[in-house]
Amino acid sequence: MKKKVVLIQDNEDILDIMEQVLEDEGFDVTPSLTTEPIDKIDEIEPDVVIVDDHIKGNKKGSQVIEELKSDAETEDVSAVLTSTSPDVPKKAKECKADDYIEKPFDIDHMIDVVKKNT
Repeated sequence: MKKKVVLIQDNEDILDIMEQVLEDEGFDVTPSLTTEPIDKIDEIEPDVVIVDDHIKGNKKGSQVIEELKSDAETEDVSAVLTSTSPDVPKKAKECKADDYIEKPFDIDHMIDVVKKNT
């Protein structure tokens, strides 16, 4: 069975590239430019959630991850924070993300991080 990835990014080009790469690697990807899939997380049941810290809307990606990790029903879902920010390792640790991907990212590294967390 395919591993499921919820992919939330702030940039449509990056979203498309990441989605294509992950689908080529055999993942079932739910891509979005908003946090909408998070509201349907019970239906989607992803193995990993990848969230950019600078998504459109009223929440940062790190807040989304922090909420997932503090809810008993979603705390076991792997969460990966992505960001162009130089302090992404610190932010990822603070919001209890399982991992992080710095942007601009290396495609092989991104695949490794996703595989490691699914």
